[in-house]
Amino acid sequence: MMRLDADAVTAVIDGHTIVSRASLQVDDGEMVGLVGPNGSGKSTLLRCIYRALRPYAGTVTVDGDDVWRLSARAAARRTAVVVQEPASDFDFAVRDVVTMGRTPHLGLLDRPSARDEDLIDRSLIQVGAAHLADRRFASLSGGEKQRVLLARALAQQPRLLVLDEPTNHLDVGHQLDVLELVRAQATATLAALHDLNLAAAYCDRVYVLRAGEIIAAGAPDQVLTPELIEAVFEVGAVRTDHPTTGTPQLFFHPLDPTGTQARPTPLTGRNTR
Repeated sequence: MMRLDADAVTAVIDGHTIVSRASLQVDDGEMVGLVGPNGSGKSTLLRCIYRALRPYAGTVTVDGDDVWRLSARAAARRTAVVVQEPASDFDFAVRDVVTMGRTPHLGLLDRPSARDEDLIDRSLIQVGAAHLADRRFASLSGGEKQRVLLARALAQQPRLLVLDEPTNHLDVGHQLDVLELVRAQATATLAALHDLNLAAAYCDRVYVLRAGEIIAAGAPDQVLTPELIEAVFEVGAVRTDHPTTGTPQLFFHPLDPTGTQARPTPLTGRNTR
């Protein structure tokens, strides 16, 4: 069974501790959310997990192996990542970008096989980007780029999928499409999400990060309480059940220093990263 274990991970950048002794786990088939306000260290913790930033202390293991002891190719066969801000200097056709997902599985001089080409086609179809295959990546909108990068990650056939704000730049319809697609893969997934309602709807468990420290973890209905949201995000919250799905639904409102509460307003897309 696949398992990600991050144990007491500390990340230091330019002498500043960004993440402090953070521990989390993702089991096979789980979708786990990482939530927290801007600057809380979510992206930095993810970078330690997908080998973009070596932790100052602590360990990250996938399938029991320390990712920093694996070769880059071996690590990429296990873990695929979709970052929040894609590289802006990609001057490739979309299909070529998705083909990069097969690189960890090919030899240095190998060309993609018929099976590889089929996986590339299916990945583009899955994310609704088949019609973009011949476009230049740099010409796409932010949402289109995000879908193409997800297709590349799916073509990689990872055992662990790491997503940094996967719904960034997407309209509400495509937000739901992407998260439904990710859930349907039954692949262990760790996703940093700024939308707490999406985290509540799609994640099996959530970890809450504040000032670089994980302060709460558990099922969304246990963790995403009005009290925690006020303490972490400094907004008021009213929680109810979604009338269709039954998942927690949050309505946010500003905190009024006079002690009276402003009228709750649904801010599903509020940026809490």
